Amino acid sequence: MNISTKGRYGLRAVLELAVAGDDKPMTLSAIAARQKLSEGYLEQLMAALKKAGIVGSSRGAQGGYFLARPAAEIIVGEVFRALEGPLALTSCISEDNSGSCTHIACCGSAFIWNEIQTAISAVLDKYTVADLLEKENSICE
Repeated sequence: MNISTKGRYGLRAVLELAVAGDDKPMTLSAIAARQKLSEGYLEQLMAALKKAGIVGSSRGAQGGYFLARPAAEIIVGEVFRALEGPLALTSCISEDNSGSCTHIACCGSAFIWNEIQTAISAVLDKYTVADLLEKENSICE
């Protein structure tokens, strides 16, 4: 199982905004340069994060992106779901119960996939952006 660049890069961008704090919005180009990301791709990610209410934006000379809520209120799983959609370890199970497997009712291995998916969701939902920022600050001093 791989987390796509959407989830990884989007989380990096959200952390970048958390580092900047509430002082002033960050431009897309500043975030892209600091994180070494494509501006075009980052723009798509920020649009999805904005739609999910994770980031906000302002226009004008002092405009840019900012966290829509305090970092302590943004759950890491929320960021991933905004960018990746519902978590689904396999095609037969998903968080929104949209799996298409016709054998799921009598599948001997479905419980394993459900347990793994539940564990992954629990970890992603256990931490906030503030937790990640604190960890980053402690290891990057």
